[in-house]
Amino acid sequence: MSSATPAAAAPDTVLVVDFGAQYAQLIARRVREARVYSEIVPSSMPVEEILAKNPAAIVLSGGPSSVYEPGAPTVDRALFEAGVPVFGMCYGFQLMAQTLGGTVDNSGAREYGRTDLAVSKPSSTLFEGTPAEQAVWMSHGDACSAAPEGFTVTGSTDVVPVAAFENDEKKLYGVQYHPEVMHSTHGQQVLEHFLYRGAGLTPDWTMGNVIDEQVATIREQVGDRRAICGLSGGVDSAVAAALVQKAIGSQLTCVYVDHGLMRKGETEQVEKDFVAATGVQLKVVDASERFLGALAGVSDPEEKRKIIGREFIRVFEQAQLEIMQEEGPEVAFLVQGTLYPDVVESGGGTGTANIKSHHNVGGLPDDIEFELVEPLRKLFKDEVRMVGQELGLPDEIVQRQPFPGPGLGIRIVGEVTEERLDLLREADAIAREELTAAGLDREIWQCPVVLLADVRSVGVQGAMHAPPLP
Repeated sequence: MSSATPAAAAPDTVLVVDFGAQYAQLIARRVREARVYSEIVPSSMPVEEILAKNPAAIVLSGGPSSVYEPGAPTVDRALFEAGVPVFGMCYGFQLMAQTLGGTVDNSGAREYGRTDLAVSKPSSTLFEGTPAEQAVWMSHGDACSAAPEGFTVTGSTDVVPVAAFENDEKKLYGVQYHPEVMHSTHGQQVLEHFLYRGAGLTPDWTMGNVIDEQVATIREQVGDRRAICGLSGGVDSAVAAALVQKAIGSQLTCVYVDHGLMRKGETEQVEKDFVAATGVQLKVVDASERFLGALAGVSDPEEKRKIIGREFIRVFEQAQLEIMQEEGPEVAFLVQGTLYPDVVESGGGTGTANIKSHHNVGGLPDDIEFELVEPLRKLFKDEVRMVGQELGLPDEIVQRQPFPGPGLGIRIVGEVTEERLDLLREADAIAREELTAAGLDREIWQCPVVLLADVRSVGVQGAMHAPPLP
């Protein structure tokens, strides 16, 4: 079995067509910051498939190519004739211009970095309420010298005569620069003008809507059967579990494997605070001695990763088998904290999880299949934190810094011992407490504390100034 994937996007979805831009995910996030849902699709997707998703609007991203390069990404003219509002950025702007009969010159008129944009139509759909002169971020070699027929030129620079244009009748818009980056001082406002004024969308996509939608989806998918979820102590698995718990309640059992490699207080947070906030049914497996034994004498970091990963899978499998023995074949779903960047980067993300048992317990088969439940697969990390807050999870869990799966095992440079783990836990706790006291928790993305257990340094004591050479 596998997760069901909807054939079409929701009616209020903005599709970001990715032409190889480093900022494609950022564009999607900026659209979502405007409270409009967005998804990314590759430029290789046929226009028929793009339109079959029933997008409310389309954004064409930038990209590293020149429209004159052999094999450069192109766009079907039918995309602009379908009646769907389209906003082209940088390379997407040039493709729109060229495809619709405008002129794009390969003249070497390059602009990179901060550039001053002169807005010639201050009352236009995109630029109303923004300054006549504004800083934008450019990154292009080709330049548009003539807009397509029916378009109004709304902006230019000292180098590019057509740096922005609009066709309100056909709801087609474009800018030569990158409005999605912060260096474009009014970029978010311009993007929102396209969404609200050009495409006529309503900013009503909220985390509350996400929760309601996912609760309904999970209930429909799971029905009266049961699901299990592996809690790691991290944000993603915690929020995924809380969301599924809200949907199906006691039909969910969570498994927390305590491998003895967590930071100070985190196991207690999962066992007490998370359970108190969600009411989830939790199975805790204390496997710290097992992990320490498996890691004894091992210093190579990659070998430690492999050992920790192997042991974790074995312990988790055993817990799953015990749950299935208790609950029976109705345990059919595995909850995972897959995020949207994972889906984009893997080109899909749906499928079946095959759990291979190392110990056949109670006559259960060697291969146990679970259908995946992935309630966060449409969300970016910051959105996951917002969902967690909406669900009432403690800040200590929702705002937790990213933490590697192997835990403190790879933050000890050298062999992992109980004494070294205790020392590192205390040092890490002090560092995190100081961050909190300084009010820097939300500003510093990650602050790993590392124990250099097997590292020796060489120095010279005294004689700070060597004698002159003869």
